[in-house]
Amino acid sequence: MVSRLGYAAGLQEWLNSERRLLVAVPADVLDLLRASVLDASAADELSSCLFLLDELGADSPTIAATIVHVCVPSGTIPPMPLPMELIDGQREAEKVWSIHAERGMGASAEGLRRLLLSMVKDLRVVLILLARQLVRMRNIKQLSTDEQRRLAQLSADIHAPLANRLGIGQIKWELEDLIFRTLQPEPYHRIAKQVAEKRRDREHYIDTALAALREAVGKAGLKAEVSGRAKHIFSIWKKMQKKRLAFDELYDIRAFRVLVNDIPACYTVLGIVHGLWSPIPSEFDDYIANPKGNNYRSLHTAVFGPEGKVIEVQIRTFEMHEHAELGVAAHWRYKEGGKGDSEFERKIAWMRQLLETTKDEDNDTSLLAGLSTELVEDRVYALTPQGGVIDLPTGATVLDFAYHVHTEVGHRCRGAKVNGRIVPLTYVLASGERVEILTGKISEPRRDWLSVSAGFLASPRSREKVRTWFHRLDYARNVQDGRELLDKDLKRLGLHQLDLAPVLTRLRYKKLEDLHVAVALGDVGTGQVARILSESSSMSVDTKPMGLGGVLAKPPKPAKGFTIEGVGNLMAELAQCCQPVAGDAIAGYLTRGRGVTVHRTQCKAFKALLARSPERIVPVEWGREGGQSYSVDIVVRGWNRKWLLKDLTTVIGTSDVHILAASTRVDEATNNADIHFTLKVTDFAQLGDLLGKLEAVPGVSSARRPS
Repeated sequence: MVSRLGYAAGLQEWLNSERRLLVAVPADVLDLLRASVLDASAADELSSCLFLLDELGADSPTIAATIVHVCVPSGTIPPMPLPMELIDGQREAEKVWSIHAERGMGASAEGLRRLLLSMVKDLRVVLILLARQLVRMRNIKQLSTDEQRRLAQLSADIHAPLANRLGIGQIKWELEDLIFRTLQPEPYHRIAKQVAEKRRDREHYIDTALAALREAVGKAGLKAEVSGRAKHIFSIWKKMQKKRLAFDELYDIRAFRVLVNDIPACYTVLGIVHGLWSPIPSEFDDYIANPKGNNYRSLHTAVFGPEGKVIEVQIRTFEMHEHAELGVAAHWRYKEGGKGDSEFERKIAWMRQLLETTKDEDNDTSLLAGLSTELVEDRVYALTPQGGVIDLPTGATVLDFAYHVHTEVGHRCRGAKVNGRIVPLTYVLASGERVEILTGKISEPRRDWLSVSAGFLASPRSREKVRTWFHRLDYARNVQDGRELLDKDLKRLGLHQLDLAPVLTRLRYKKLEDLHVAVALGDVGTGQVARILSESSSMSVDTKPMGLGGVLAKPPKPAKGFTIEGVGNLMAELAQCCQPVAGDAIAGYLTRGRGVTVHRTQCKAFKALLARSPERIVPVEWGREGGQSYSVDIVVRGWNRKWLLKDLTTVIGTSDVHILAASTRVDEATNNADIHFTLKVTDFAQLGDLLGKLEAVPGVSSARRPS
């Protein structure tokens, strides 16, 4: 590209060289290009962007709109035979990206909404935006270090996930590698070096194995394109992290791709591959029968190839391959024949739904939470009773499902059935499960749905809808609800008698009512308050040792997970009356002949000892050693329904907590059950999370430690 397009000779030379690319561009646009004066950087960016759009199969209006936006970045555009949505979308994107880079995503919500509207009107806007961003990332070395990191983070937040969601693998993979190189240069270069060091041996091995596979496919009379493919560095690192594998343990450093004409041929090739080499059963995925959320379709298998080395093989049709590389961009290549339109319309519907589900909210956080949720790569596909498919992020609960169906369905949700069986609202969905939401007449979500530890909602989008509902209540109602919620949880943890002043100081609230409102709206978790109270309570107990003949010179020594300050070589044990666990506020009592007994500071027995013999109180702190576990008693009270004990033990088991003992006492008159558990927990935080989850089980009225 010439340095300044405004120089007639250089411009004409470029126009002649790119005649194929520009042949269908309107004459008015070419005249506008000839009249423009662009610096070298802008000219090179435009040229690279046009080439990339051509590779994606963009049509002439998309090419023309890209030229117009670069040549007329602001001001009035002369009348042109172009869809204005293509121009407006680019301008909205410039505003959103610049604000996001400077002030964060939250500042650009309204612009983001307008940009999404432009995309809904014409999805070709996305192709232009992604192409331009990829070109900028390719030229990122020209920027300062801070600018590089901002641009890369912006691409990581929006562009790469958007390319993945729309199935444009050609842009997604390159963007991810460039982002990885910029934000995490050390692991990037380490993996790149490992790949390069073994390239020669790997290429020789792949050539030999490919020849064997081509021969086997040819003998079957199939027309196929068989090739080796380069593994992207980011995907190598991602798999190493996800599966905790070393570089040499990865299955798909050596990877083949087989392209055939139709689906039956895909499965025929699969049989050939498994006949040629021994398959690894756990590494087979059929994305033809079960496509990914972005409509990616392919057969994936891993086999023990020559010399026992693992090879990944992907098998797909030529059309599937084009969709895997181009995603919705393939729509324009197949538009005239009608192919690919259903997937294209599904992407339009996804964006439209994202906008419609937030249009009734009174703050833009809902849109931002919705976008971040929808761009998550790992998805779950659950079914409605009518057979409709609901697309959710991995980890979504049945309550997330309700909010995804409609905000009002979520607000009125009172229960759920999965595959015909009643489940708790914290039930985590798996793909293929059929969900029926049971609703009440009154629209009234519960406060504890906002608690992350309670596990009701995994999606930020769903949680924001609940938060918005409570924001609409008056201040007095929020104060009251927050106070009740906090008191309930502190009583459950045995901390309700403590002064909340340290919490106000730490969290910088001027008055108690403000803290209650924050708890009610989910901005502050009750677990966070409990931890602050526990820490401050531990520091406030006067535990200065007296009458012990002075402080010994030996340093503190850990004993059973805790440290006794100022006193060495003493036996220590946990008091059975209050059963402290790591994280509880604790203090020690120096006994005669049994060393130090460690109590919770709120223990009634300890308070009596403190009043009677303050000179025997010694400071005790929890040690930092891992692997400790503690016995603790809890009491769960609830309606004695069928399967109650089973549901409780399931929640305990999935929380990675061991049950040491359990007993049940039922009041026949009221049908209330008190279930006593003795558990092994690792710390205070795990216990607090577990109690919250147990209280969320249907029929349970309370779950707490004995007072």
